Amino acid sequence: MSKQQTDRTNRLRSLRRCRRFAGAEEGATAVEFALLGLPFFALLFALVEVCVLYFATANLDSVVADAGRLIRTGQVQSTGMSQAQFKDFICGELTVISDCQSKLYVDVRNFTSFGNLAYPSFIDEDGNLVENTVFQPGTAGDIVLVNVYYSFGIVSPGMVGLSNLAGRGRVISAAVAFRNEPFGSILPTS
Repeated sequence: MSKQQTDRTNRLRSLRRCRRFAGAEEGATAVEFALLGLPFFALLFALVEVCVLYFATANLDSVVADAGRLIRTGQVQSTGMSQAQFKDFICGELTVISDCQSKLYVDVRNFTSFGNLAYPSFIDEDGNLVENTVFQPGTAGDIVLVNVYYSFGIVSPGMVGLSNLAGRGRVISAAVAFRNEPFGSILPTS
């Protein structure tokens, strides 16, 4: 057999194999699953993560409203509760948020009027979380802003658009502003 005939025979065999491979339907389902499975499960995981993020935000809102009531009614001031104790109370009420003690920040400030209310910045210009918190629950009649924020880590690779921190995370926060009740004084009866 000549060299040309051998090359021609090999090409024909290769062509037949390619035709058989293209026409074969065994394993088509496995190939389709491999192509569609990864994006499907990535999307499903991202959807679950967004749901957890929204649930954590709603949980934080509810707990901050309850914690703010302790300040508004004078319970924090009358018991001499510190910032750490107030944070412990908040962490004890949260159900979704993990690692609360190291990732949760509590800022309580009092103001002279509602027009002067200003939220402190908790993200610097580089996208890093800044801890510049104070604890000033005020006295009776003071205007108080309770601002609580938490660094929520994002795991899904496709969720980078939700990140507002440089280190792949999202800051969730809740705030409540109110005027303290006239605790400690006797109200006139009518």
